[in-house]
Amino acid sequence: MMYSKTEVTQLRQAFWTTFGQYMAPVPSAEGVPTNWINYKTGLKHVYFRMQADGRRATISIELTHPDVGVRELFFEQFLELKTLLHETLGETWRWEADAVDTNGQPLSRIFTELTPVNLFSRDDWPALISFFKPRLMALDEFWSNAQYAFDALR
Repeated sequence: MMYSKTEVTQLRQAFWTTFGQYMAPVPSAEGVPTNWINYKTGLKHVYFRMQADGRRATISIELTHPDVGVRELFFEQFLELKTLLHETLGETWRWEADAVDTNGQPLSRIFTELTPVNLFSRDDWPALISFFKPRLMALDEFWSNAQYAFDALR
């Protein structure tokens, strides 16, 4: 099924609004209200990103520092915490030191994906929410402990 640009925008917005409302009552690992959709790591160039389209959904830690050397330091620091991350997530994620985003910008990322799933089918929204929610909460729990390992890189 083909969707117009407007429909795509509306469905995307509707999903993220729904997900945000669903997550709103969920406190962070530290017990405070959190904007789950625009999660703040408190570290410049370190993002927790959720993306979904007509084929797949991904949740990732993206390291976007423009300086490749600094980005490598961040990636190495995450590698030091790999066991903690995977234990907290309860699963193993994929690690890519050298990747590019949809705009062709270089980044490093640690991610997992769900396929096949379609953001534009409301029937898939429960599966998407079930995919994102526990992983985002686990990332938050991981970050509440791990962020201090990055103090030297701030």
